[in-house]
Amino acid sequence: MLVTSKYRLATLATKSNVYSVVGSAHNRIRVHAFSTSFWRRTITATPHSDPTKSEAPPPATKQGEQLERFQSLAEANTTNVNRDNDLAKPDRHDLSPAAWAHPGFNFIDMNNVAVAHHEPKNFADKIARNALLTVRWCFDKATGYKHPPPGHEDDPKYIVTDKQWLQRIVFLESIAGVPGMVGGMVRHLQSLRLLRRDRAWIETLLEEAYNERMHLLTFMQLTNPGIFMRGMLLIAQGVFFNSFFIAYLVNPRICHRFVGYLEEEAVVTYTRCINDIEKGLIPSWDNAPVPDIAKKYWKMADNATIKDLLYYVRADECKHREVNHTLGNLKQNVDRNPYAFVVDCGREQPAKDLKSNISHPVGWDRDEIAA
Repeated sequence: MLVTSKYRLATLATKSNVYSVVGSAHNRIRVHAFSTSFWRRTITATPHSDPTKSEAPPPATKQGEQLERFQSLAEANTTNVNRDNDLAKPDRHDLSPAAWAHPGFNFIDMNNVAVAHHEPKNFADKIARNALLTVRWCFDKATGYKHPPPGHEDDPKYIVTDKQWLQRIVFLESIAGVPGMVGGMVRHLQSLRLLRRDRAWIETLLEEAYNERMHLLTFMQLTNPGIFMRGMLLIAQGVFFNSFFIAYLVNPRICHRFVGYLEEEAVVTYTRCINDIEKGLIPSWDNAPVPDIAKKYWKMADNATIKDLLYYVRADECKHREVNHTLGNLKQNVDRNPYAFVVDCGREQPAKDLKSNISHPVGWDRDEIAA
Protein backbone atom coordinates (compact mmCIF):
# COMPACT_ATOMS: atom_id res chain seq x y z
CA MET A 1 0.00 0.00 0.00
CA LEU A 2 2.87 2.31 0.80
CA VAL A 3 4.44 1.44 -2.53
CA THR A 4 1.20 2.31 -4.33
CA SER A 5 0.99 5.73 -2.67
CA LYS A 6 4.56 6.50 -3.64
CA TYR A 7 3.78 5.45 -7.21
CA ARG A 8 0.77 7.80 -7.34
CA LEU A 9 2.80 10.67 -5.94
CA ALA A 10 5.51 10.11 -8.53
CA THR A 11 2.92 10.03 -11.31
CA LEU A 12 1.32 13.26 -10.13
CA ALA A 13 4.73 14.92 -9.95
CA THR A 14 5.58 13.81 -13.45
CA LYS A 15 2.29 15.14 -14.88
CA SER A 16 2.80 18.39 -13.00
CA ASN A 17 6.25 18.79 -14.52
CA VAL A 18 4.91 18.03 -18.05
CA TYR A 19 2.07 20.51 -17.67
CA SER A 20 4.55 23.03 -16.33
CA VAL A 21 6.86 22.55 -19.29
CA VAL A 22 3.99 22.69 -21.81
CA GLY A 23 2.49 25.71 -20.14
CA SER A 24 5.76 27.56 -20.05
CA ALA A 25 6.41 26.70 -23.70
CA HIS A 26 2.92 27.91 -24.64
CA ASN A 27 3.50 31.13 -22.74
CA ARG A 28 6.84 31.61 -24.45
CA ILE A 29 5.15 31.21 -27.85
CA ARG A 30 2.49 33.74 -26.90
CA VAL A 31 5.12 36.16 -25.62
CA HIS A 32 7.18 35.70 -28.75
CA ALA A 33 4.16 36.30 -31.01
CA PHE A 34 3.19 39.37 -29.00
CA SER A 35 6.69 40.80 -29.05
CA THR A 36 7.08 40.13 -32.75
CA SER A 37 3.78 41.83 -33.52
CA PHE A 38 4.65 44.71 -31.19
CA TRP A 39 8.07 45.36 -32.67
CA ARG A 40 6.69 45.00 -36.20
CA ARG A 41 4.12 47.70 -35.50
CA THR A 42 6.74 49.81 -33.77
CA ILE A 43 9.22 49.63 -36.64
CA THR A 44 6.65 50.31 -39.42
CA ALA A 45 4.99 53.19 -37.56
CA THR A 46 6.17 56.70 -38.32
CA PRO A 47 7.85 58.61 -35.43
CA HIS A 48 5.12 61.24 -35.24
CA SER A 49 2.08 59.12 -36.09
CA ASP A 50 -1.05 59.63 -34.08
CA PRO A 51 -2.38 56.26 -32.78
CA THR A 52 -5.93 57.65 -32.70
CA LYS A 53 -5.91 58.34 -36.47
CA SER A 54 -5.82 55.68 -39.15
CA GLU A 55 -3.03 55.97 -41.68
CA ALA A 56 -3.85 56.60 -45.35
CA PRO A 57 -3.20 53.58 -47.57
CA PRO A 58 -0.14 53.76 -49.83
CA PRO A 59 -0.75 54.87 -53.40
CA ALA A 60 -1.78 52.03 -55.70
CA THR A 61 0.75 50.79 -58.21
CA LYS A 62 0.28 48.87 -61.44
CA GLN A 63 1.62 45.71 -59.79
CA GLY A 64 -0.74 46.19 -56.87
CA GLU A 65 -3.74 46.66 -59.16
CA GLN A 66 -2.83 43.53 -61.10
CA LEU A 67 -2.41 41.58 -57.85
CA GLU A 68 -5.84 42.69 -56.60
CA ARG A 69 -7.36 41.78 -59.96
CA PHE A 70 -5.82 38.30 -59.90
CA GLN A 71 -7.00 37.79 -56.31
CA SER A 72 -10.55 38.74 -57.27
CA LEU A 73 -10.42 36.31 -60.19
CA ALA A 74 -9.18 33.53 -57.90
CA GLU A 75 -12.01 34.15 -55.45
CA ALA A 76 -14.65 34.00 -58.23
CA ASN A 77 -16.45 30.78 -58.95
CA THR A 78 -14.48 29.19 -61.76
CA THR A 79 -17.36 26.94 -62.81
CA ASN A 80 -19.40 29.90 -64.03
CA VAL A 81 -18.18 32.34 -66.68
CA ASN A 82 -18.47 35.91 -65.49
CA ARG A 83 -19.41 37.97 -68.51
CA ASP A 84 -18.55 41.19 -66.70
CA ASN A 85 -14.94 40.07 -66.45
CA ASP A 86 -12.53 41.67 -68.94
CA LEU A 87 -11.27 38.27 -70.07
CA ALA A 88 -14.77 37.33 -71.22
CA LYS A 89 -15.28 40.40 -73.39
CA PRO A 90 -14.52 39.43 -77.00
CA ASP A 91 -14.03 43.00 -78.18
CA ARG A 92 -10.84 43.23 -76.12
CA HIS A 93 -9.18 40.44 -78.09
CA ASP A 94 -10.59 40.71 -81.62
CA LEU A 95 -7.94 43.31 -82.45
CA SER A 96 -4.96 41.16 -81.49
CA PRO A 97 -2.01 41.23 -83.93
CA ALA A 98 -2.59 39.13 -87.04
CA ALA A 99 -0.76 35.81 -87.15
CA TRP A 100 -0.13 36.40 -90.87
CA ALA A 101 0.21 40.10 -91.62
CA HIS A 102 -1.51 41.21 -94.79
CA PRO A 103 1.01 41.90 -97.60
CA GLY A 104 -0.69 45.20 -98.43
CA PHE A 105 -2.14 46.32 -101.76
CA ASN A 106 -2.28 49.74 -103.41
CA PHE A 107 -5.51 51.08 -104.83
CA ILE A 108 -4.26 51.20 -108.42
CA ASP A 109 -3.56 47.45 -108.45
CA MET A 110 -6.84 46.69 -106.67
CA ASN A 111 -8.75 48.74 -109.20
CA ASN A 112 -7.16 46.75 -112.04
CA VAL A 113 -8.47 43.44 -110.71
CA ALA A 114 -10.73 41.88 -113.33
CA VAL A 115 -12.90 38.83 -113.76
CA ALA A 116 -10.93 35.98 -115.33
CA HIS A 117 -11.61 32.34 -116.13
CA HIS A 118 -9.33 29.34 -116.45
CA GLU A 119 -10.34 27.18 -119.39
CA PRO A 120 -10.30 23.46 -118.52
CA LYS A 121 -7.40 21.75 -120.31
CA ASN A 122 -7.90 18.13 -119.35
CA PHE A 123 -10.32 15.71 -117.77
CA ALA A 124 -9.22 16.60 -114.22
CA ASP A 125 -9.94 20.28 -114.86
CA LYS A 126 -13.40 19.40 -116.16
CA ILE A 127 -14.13 17.41 -113.00
CA ALA A 128 -13.12 20.39 -110.86
CA ARG A 129 -15.19 22.80 -112.98
CA ASN A 130 -18.33 20.65 -112.89
CA ALA A 131 -17.95 20.15 -109.14
CA LEU A 132 -17.74 23.92 -108.73
CA LEU A 133 -20.85 24.50 -110.82
CA THR A 134 -22.73 22.01 -108.64
CA VAL A 135 -21.59 23.75 -105.46
CA ARG A 136 -22.44 27.14 -107.02
CA TRP A 137 -25.98 26.01 -107.84
CA CYS A 138 -26.54 24.81 -104.26
CA PHE A 139 -25.00 28.01 -102.93
CA ASP A 140 -27.27 30.23 -105.04
CA LYS A 141 -30.35 28.29 -103.94
CA ALA A 142 -29.38 28.54 -100.27
CA THR A 143 -28.84 32.31 -100.41
CA GLY A 144 -31.61 33.15 -102.91
CA TYR A 145 -29.14 34.74 -105.31
CA LYS A 146 -29.82 35.20 -109.03
CA HIS A 147 -26.95 36.32 -111.23
CA PRO A 148 -28.23 38.65 -113.95
CA PRO A 149 -27.43 37.88 -117.58
CA PRO A 150 -25.45 40.51 -119.51
CA GLY A 151 -27.49 43.66 -120.02
CA HIS A 152 -29.99 42.90 -117.24
CA GLU A 153 -27.96 44.06 -114.23
CA ASP A 154 -30.48 46.84 -113.44
CA ASP A 155 -33.54 44.62 -113.74
CA PRO A 156 -35.51 44.90 -110.45
CA LYS A 157 -35.80 41.12 -110.06
CA TYR A 158 -32.00 40.85 -109.96
CA ILE A 159 -31.36 43.69 -107.50
CA VAL A 160 -29.79 42.52 -104.24
CA THR A 161 -30.28 44.39 -100.95
CA ASP A 162 -27.56 45.00 -98.40
CA LYS A 163 -28.93 42.27 -96.11
CA GLN A 164 -28.98 39.77 -98.99
CA TRP A 165 -25.42 40.70 -99.90
CA LEU A 166 -24.24 40.14 -96.33
CA GLN A 167 -26.08 36.83 -96.18
CA ARG A 168 -24.38 35.65 -99.37
CA ILE A 169 -20.95 36.94 -98.34
CA VAL A 170 -21.07 35.31 -94.90
CA PHE A 171 -22.11 32.01 -96.47
CA LEU A 172 -19.35 32.30 -99.09
CA GLU A 173 -16.58 33.14 -96.62
CA SER A 174 -17.59 30.42 -94.17
CA ILE A 175 -17.04 27.87 -96.97
CA ALA A 176 -14.01 29.56 -98.56
CA GLY A 177 -12.03 29.24 -95.33
CA VAL A 178 -12.21 25.44 -95.37
CA PRO A 179 -9.93 24.38 -98.30
CA GLY A 180 -6.79 26.11 -97.07
CA MET A 181 -7.12 24.61 -93.60
CA VAL A 182 -7.83 21.12 -94.94
CA GLY A 183 -4.94 21.26 -97.41
CA GLY A 184 -2.54 22.62 -94.79
CA MET A 185 -3.64 20.00 -92.26
CA VAL A 186 -3.24 17.09 -94.70
CA ARG A 187 0.18 18.25 -95.85
CA HIS A 188 1.24 18.91 -92.25
CA LEU A 189 0.35 15.36 -91.23
CA GLN A 190 2.06 14.02 -94.35
CA SER A 191 5.23 15.90 -93.44
CA LEU A 192 5.17 14.42 -89.95
CA ARG A 193 4.44 10.94 -91.27
CA LEU A 194 7.15 10.95 -93.95
CA LEU A 195 9.71 12.82 -91.79
CA ARG A 196 10.52 15.42 -94.44
CA ARG A 197 9.94 19.04 -95.35
CA ASP A 198 6.88 20.13 -97.33
CA ARG A 199 8.52 22.51 -99.81
CA ALA A 200 6.73 25.49 -98.18
CA TRP A 201 3.17 24.55 -99.20
CA ILE A 202 1.77 24.44 -95.65
CA GLU A 203 2.48 28.10 -94.88
CA THR A 204 0.62 29.46 -97.92
CA LEU A 205 -2.40 27.19 -97.42
CA LEU A 206 -2.80 28.12 -93.75
CA GLU A 207 -2.30 31.80 -94.58
CA GLU A 208 -5.11 31.52 -97.13
CA ALA A 209 -7.42 29.96 -94.54
CA TYR A 210 -6.53 32.72 -92.07
CA ASN A 211 -7.23 35.42 -94.66
CA GLU A 212 -10.64 33.95 -95.49
CA ARG A 213 -11.52 33.79 -91.79
CA MET A 214 -10.60 37.47 -91.44
CA HIS A 215 -13.08 38.19 -94.23
CA LEU A 216 -15.77 36.35 -92.28
CA LEU A 217 -14.95 38.03 -88.96
CA THR A 218 -15.08 41.44 -90.65
CA PHE A 219 -18.49 40.96 -92.25
CA MET A 220 -19.84 39.43 -89.04
CA GLN A 221 -19.43 42.90 -87.52
CA LEU A 222 -22.05 44.10 -90.00
CA THR A 223 -24.69 41.39 -89.60
CA ASN A 224 -26.03 38.85 -87.16
CA PRO A 225 -27.29 35.68 -88.90
CA GLY A 226 -30.35 33.99 -87.46
CA ILE A 227 -30.77 30.43 -86.26
CA PHE A 228 -31.79 29.16 -89.71
CA MET A 229 -28.72 30.68 -91.36
CA ARG A 230 -26.42 29.32 -88.68
CA GLY A 231 -27.95 25.88 -89.10
CA MET A 232 -27.37 26.05 -92.86
CA LEU A 233 -23.74 27.02 -92.25
CA LEU A 234 -23.29 24.11 -89.85
CA ILE A 235 -24.64 21.58 -92.35
CA ALA A 236 -22.76 23.10 -95.30
CA GLN A 237 -19.46 23.17 -93.47
CA GLY A 238 -19.83 19.59 -92.24
CA VAL A 239 -20.61 18.27 -95.71
CA PHE A 240 -18.01 20.37 -97.50
CA PHE A 241 -15.19 19.75 -95.00
CA ASN A 242 -15.49 15.97 -95.11
CA SER A 243 -15.95 15.88 -98.88
CA PHE A 244 -12.96 18.13 -99.50
CA PHE A 245 -10.83 16.22 -96.99
CA ILE A 246 -11.43 12.91 -98.77
CA ALA A 247 -10.92 14.52 -102.18
CA TYR A 248 -7.62 16.08 -101.08
CA LEU A 249 -6.35 12.71 -99.92
CA VAL A 250 -7.22 11.20 -103.30
CA ASN A 251 -6.18 13.98 -105.71
CA PRO A 252 -4.93 17.32 -104.29
CA ARG A 253 -4.33 18.75 -107.76
CA ILE A 254 -8.05 18.61 -108.63
CA CYS A 255 -8.81 20.21 -105.28
CA HIS A 256 -6.56 23.19 -105.98
CA ARG A 257 -8.14 23.59 -109.40
CA PHE A 258 -11.57 23.48 -107.76
CA VAL A 259 -10.55 26.22 -105.29
CA GLY A 260 -9.22 28.29 -108.20
CA TYR A 261 -12.64 28.08 -109.86
CA LEU A 262 -14.31 28.87 -106.54
CA GLU A 263 -12.22 32.03 -106.19
CA GLU A 264 -13.18 33.02 -109.72
CA GLU A 265 -16.81 33.06 -108.61
CA ALA A 266 -15.87 35.06 -105.51
CA VAL A 267 -14.27 37.73 -107.71
CA VAL A 268 -17.45 37.83 -109.81
CA THR A 269 -19.57 38.25 -106.66
CA TYR A 270 -17.51 41.09 -105.19
CA THR A 271 -17.18 42.83 -108.55
CA ARG A 272 -20.94 42.94 -108.93
CA CYS A 273 -21.33 44.17 -105.34
CA ILE A 274 -18.87 47.01 -105.98
CA ASN A 275 -20.72 47.95 -109.17
CA ASP A 276 -24.03 48.03 -107.29
CA ILE A 277 -22.55 50.46 -104.74
CA GLU A 278 -21.16 52.71 -107.49
CA LYS A 279 -24.58 52.71 -109.19
CA GLY A 280 -26.28 53.75 -105.95
CA LEU A 281 -28.24 50.51 -105.60
CA ILE A 282 -27.03 50.05 -101.99
CA PRO A 283 -27.40 53.54 -100.48
CA SER A 284 -26.80 52.33 -96.93
CA TRP A 285 -23.21 51.45 -97.89
CA ASP A 286 -22.31 54.70 -99.65
CA ASN A 287 -20.51 56.23 -96.66
CA ALA A 288 -20.78 53.42 -94.12
CA PRO A 289 -17.53 53.02 -92.10
CA VAL A 290 -15.69 49.72 -91.90
CA PRO A 291 -15.18 47.80 -88.64
CA ASP A 292 -12.00 48.40 -86.65
CA ILE A 293 -10.84 44.83 -87.21
CA ALA A 294 -10.70 45.55 -90.96
CA LYS A 295 -8.80 48.80 -90.49
CA LYS A 296 -6.12 47.04 -88.49
CA TYR A 297 -5.78 43.94 -90.67
CA TRP A 298 -5.70 45.71 -94.05
CA LYS A 299 -4.09 48.89 -92.63
CA MET A 300 -6.96 50.98 -93.97
CA ALA A 301 -7.52 54.69 -93.41
CA ASP A 302 -9.85 55.87 -90.66
CA ASN A 303 -12.33 57.22 -93.22
CA ALA A 304 -12.46 53.97 -95.24
CA THR A 305 -15.91 52.85 -96.38
CA ILE A 306 -17.56 49.53 -97.19
CA LYS A 307 -16.67 49.97 -100.85
CA ASP A 308 -12.98 50.28 -99.94
CA LEU A 309 -13.32 47.10 -97.86
CA LEU A 310 -14.83 45.25 -100.84
CA TYR A 311 -11.90 46.32 -103.01
CA TYR A 312 -9.49 44.75 -100.52
CA VAL A 313 -11.52 41.56 -100.17
CA ARG A 314 -11.87 41.19 -103.93
CA ALA A 315 -8.11 41.63 -104.31
CA ASP A 316 -7.55 38.86 -101.76
CA GLU A 317 -9.90 36.56 -103.65
CA CYS A 318 -8.23 37.20 -107.00
CA LYS A 319 -4.87 36.41 -105.38
CA HIS A 320 -6.27 33.11 -104.06
CA ARG A 321 -7.51 32.45 -107.60
CA GLU A 322 -4.00 32.88 -108.99
CA VAL A 323 -2.31 30.89 -106.21
CA ASN A 324 -4.60 27.85 -106.40
CA HIS A 325 -4.55 27.67 -110.18
CA THR A 326 -0.75 27.82 -109.99
CA LEU A 327 -0.61 25.08 -107.36
CA GLY A 328 -2.93 23.03 -109.54
CA ASN A 329 -0.33 23.22 -112.34
CA LEU A 330 2.51 21.85 -110.18
CA LYS A 331 3.59 18.36 -109.19
CA GLN A 332 2.09 18.11 -105.74
CA ASN A 333 4.80 16.18 -103.85
CA VAL A 334 7.87 17.37 -105.78
CA ASP A 335 7.65 21.05 -106.74
CA ARG A 336 8.27 23.91 -104.33
CA ASN A 337 5.64 26.51 -103.51
CA PRO A 338 6.84 29.55 -105.51
CA TYR A 339 4.89 32.00 -103.33
CA ALA A 340 6.72 31.09 -100.12
CA PHE A 341 9.93 29.46 -101.37
CA VAL A 342 11.13 32.30 -103.62
CA VAL A 343 14.02 31.88 -106.06
CA ASP A 344 15.62 34.92 -107.72
CA CYS A 345 16.22 33.97 -111.35
CA GLY A 346 16.34 37.43 -112.96
CA ARG A 347 12.84 37.30 -114.45
CA GLU A 348 9.30 37.79 -113.17
CA GLN A 349 8.17 35.12 -110.75
CA PRO A 350 5.08 34.52 -108.60
CA ALA A 351 4.82 36.88 -105.62
CA LYS A 352 2.38 37.83 -102.89
CA ASP A 353 1.54 41.24 -104.37
CA LEU A 354 -0.99 41.95 -107.11
CA LYS A 355 1.49 42.76 -109.86
CA SER A 356 1.97 39.10 -110.77
CA ASN A 357 -1.81 38.65 -110.71
CA ILE A 358 -2.25 41.25 -113.42
CA SER A 359 0.07 39.35 -115.76
CA HIS A 360 -1.12 35.86 -114.69
CA PRO A 361 -4.70 36.20 -113.42
CA VAL A 362 -5.43 32.46 -113.67
CA GLY A 363 -2.10 31.13 -112.46
CA TRP A 364 1.39 30.30 -113.70
CA ASP A 365 2.29 27.29 -115.80
CA ARG A 366 4.92 24.98 -114.41
CA ASP A 367 7.49 25.78 -117.11
CA GLU A 368 7.25 29.51 -116.27
CA ILE A 369 8.47 28.97 -112.71
CA ALA A 370 12.18 28.80 -112.00
CA ALA A 371 13.46 25.40 -110.89
